[in-house]
Amino acid sequence: MMGGVAIDGSISSSDKPRRGRRVRMTGAERRQQLLDIGQALFAEKGFEGTSVEEIAAKAGVSKPVVYEHFGGKEGLYAVVVDREMRQLLDMVTGALTAGHPRELLEQAAFALLDYIETYTDGFRILVRDSPVAQSTGTFASLISDIATQVEDILGLEFKARGFDPKLAPLYAQALVGMVALTGQWWLDVRKPKKAEVAAHLVNLAWHGLDGLEAKPRLVGHRKS
Repeated sequence: MMGGVAIDGSISSSDKPRRGRRVRMTGAERRQQLLDIGQALFAEKGFEGTSVEEIAAKAGVSKPVVYEHFGGKEGLYAVVVDREMRQLLDMVTGALTAGHPRELLEQAAFALLDYIETYTDGFRILVRDSPVAQSTGTFASLISDIATQVEDILGLEFKARGFDPKLAPLYAQALVGMVALTGQWWLDVRKPKKAEVAAHLVNLAWHGLDGLEAKPRLVGHRKS
């Protein structure tokens, strides 16, 4: 036998490639894997429909590994939600660059629709009612955070038009909420195309703002 090869040309057992050897993940890699698996399951089945057993099985680990990294299903869910909320907020705030107020509205609409299209699982999780109490809050609080970014834009516009800038937060919530709810509907139908959806949203918002009354009045019989 020479160089691990027998006279008959066969390879000795010591030189045969080993099969089925697993590459051990680092702690950070395992945590990321569990987050990705958990996110996919939470998006598909919701918090209640997902179990630690299923998460562990899909990751090829035992249940204690999930508890070791996140303390349980609630902890994993909270981290997933926090990650998605920061992703969405970063996309919206990053999109609001200098420009005409109407263009800023377009940028905000596109940012929300971009997130919905790119991070579909994350959006599905955010719009679900979570039974888990979290310091990061809920989708409603996230929408409020995004609306705060729009407030300043509307406040300047209101002031320039002689309107009360104190009403800007109300209109900001209305505008962002309109885009978010429309996006939730669009996520399922995917028609029309994203750019067309953004154009129609801004059309409604901008032309509504363009003809805004300084002191809106009710035309029906109810006054309170």
